[in-house]
Amino acid sequence: MPQSARSLEIGVGSGKFAVPLGIQYGVDPSPRMIHIALRRGIQAVYGVAEKLPFRDSCFDLVLMVTTICFLDDAISAFREIYRILSPGGSFITGFIDKNTPLGRVYQEKKMHNVFYQLATFYSVEEVVSLLKDTGFEDFHFNQTILSDLSDIKDPEPVMRGYGKGAFVVIRTIKP
Repeated sequence: MPQSARSLEIGVGSGKFAVPLGIQYGVDPSPRMIHIALRRGIQAVYGVAEKLPFRDSCFDLVLMVTTICFLDDAISAFREIYRILSPGGSFITGFIDKNTPLGRVYQEKKMHNVFYQLATFYSVEEVVSLLKDTGFEDFHFNQTILSDLSDIKDPEPVMRGYGKGAFVVIRTIKP
C-alpha cells in the first residue's frame, strides 16, 4: 500500500479492509454498512462509485475490493475515481478474475444465487482496458488464491503478476 495523506475505500461496507489498512474515508450505498463503518472510525458517507460525492483531486489513494462486479457502470466508476484522485495518486482494485477456475464457479453461481445474479465478473485484461480508457497508467499486479478454496487451510502466498491466482490486485496511477 502506498503511503497517502487522504485515502478512500469505495464499497467500504463494514470497514473490514479500511480499518487495518489505515484508510480514513469510505463510501457505500448501504446505510446499514455506513453505520458499522462509522462505529469503526471510518468517515463513511452514502454514495455510489459512478457518482462520487467528493471534489476533484481530493484523494491520494482509492481502494476498491470485490466491488467492481457489483457496479452498474464500471467505466463511469473509473472516470469518477480518476476525477477524485490527485495527480500521482494510486487506485488499487482487487477482484476475482473471471478467467480462473474460481471465476468460472462464481459465474455459474449467477443463475442460482440471488447475491450473484446482478454481478458482472471481469477478466484482468478487461479491467486493464477500462482503466487505460480512463487514463490510468503504470500497472502493477499481484495475485493469490492459487488453490481450490476447499483445499486452503492457511493464508495463501501473494505472487507478482496474474494468471495463476483467482484473486488479482491491480495498482495503477493517475498521471
